[in-house]
Amino acid sequence: MLTRRGWALTVGGLLLALAGRLLGLLELYVLAAGCWALMGMALAFLATHPADVQARRALTPHRVRAGDESVVELTVSNRGRRPTPVVELRDPVDGGPRRARLLMAPLRPGAAETAHYRIPTERRGVLTVGPLEARRFDPLALSTRASVVADVSELVVYPLVEELLPLPHAPGDDRRGGFRRATAVGAAGDDFYALRPWVVGDDLRQVHWPSTARRDELMVRQHDVPWQGRATVVLDIRSRYHDADSLEQAVSAAASIATSSGQGGSLLRLITTDGGDSAFGNGPGHLEALLERLARIEAGPGELPDLPQTSGAVALVVTADVPAADLSHLARLGGRPGSLTLVVIARNGRDTPAAAPGTMVLVGRDQPLAPAWNQAMARAGVMRGAAG
Repeated sequence: MLTRRGWALTVGGLLLALAGRLLGLLELYVLAAGCWALMGMALAFLATHPADVQARRALTPHRVRAGDESVVELTVSNRGRRPTPVVELRDPVDGGPRRARLLMAPLRPGAAETAHYRIPTERRGVLTVGPLEARRFDPLALSTRASVVADVSELVVYPLVEELLPLPHAPGDDRRGGFRRATAVGAAGDDFYALRPWVVGDDLRQVHWPSTARRDELMVRQHDVPWQGRATVVLDIRSRYHDADSLEQAVSAAASIATSSGQGGSLLRLITTDGGDSAFGNGPGHLEALLERLARIEAGPGELPDLPQTSGAVALVVTADVPAADLSHLARLGGRPGSLTLVVIARNGRDTPAAAPGTMVLVGRDQPLAPAWNQAMARAGVMRGAAG
């Protein structure tokens, strides 16, 4: 493949040949032949100097929050027997016009070189990075030959997360919310609440060896009864009630509520109107899975779900377009009186719901959630404390 310089030289040679024919000047023919000879030498150089170039791409981190950066490390190595020519690396980002372009100096056989670049992020989603293309040039940069040296990588951009107060605790009554009494799992005189995997810092004297042998994993006795609240985040992603901006604001609100409740130790569940249901879970891995789900989510059809009365504290994120029929449905979503929090994303020219069950948090278009949410949660906490 010819470069711009190569095409210019080729066309220039053709024009010189035409001018030589029109003017009858032998010197112009000689110059034209010289141009084409240079092009032939350039193509022959690439054909006779193959480069066995391999590359590896690493994203650090490969999951980021919106607004953060990920650093891409490219390691290029020469596996051939000859030094490589100058290599240009082209790494497209998200299949669009954005791409990283880097020049690598010639590499000796067996040598490797590392280069870095940064990917800024603005909105949630999944960015594709690659495929990485290596372009070799002849010494005069008249011709080039490209090859793919690394496959596509994914960069997951989590939604923007604000610092919020967690949902109020509401433990519920099903078996996933914790037991009400100790359970005798061991032999007589060895009663304990449950077994769990060993973590650094646990007393080895609490290891339950029979269970360890069965599971091939250290299991320890847990004597205390853990009390865990439960939180359910319901996200309305029905396309008929969203535009692009309101969807992003709603997803960010759901991610913020889930993060605050999950980090507070509650069992956490995410339900979306497209039928998605994470089921209850806790721990960093569960929260990361929810955030990745929210990073990939798109608007679509669906309806508000029916939730059992054991869903714990429920936060429902909707827009101001939610119809009256859905508002009447909301009364059945909270598992206990006062456990429903309705987050309403206002839209231009849309009236906010006149009344809704539970606590309503109204968020203006393009406004942060934290001020209104934290005020509502603080007020609800005081009211529940007084009622208790």
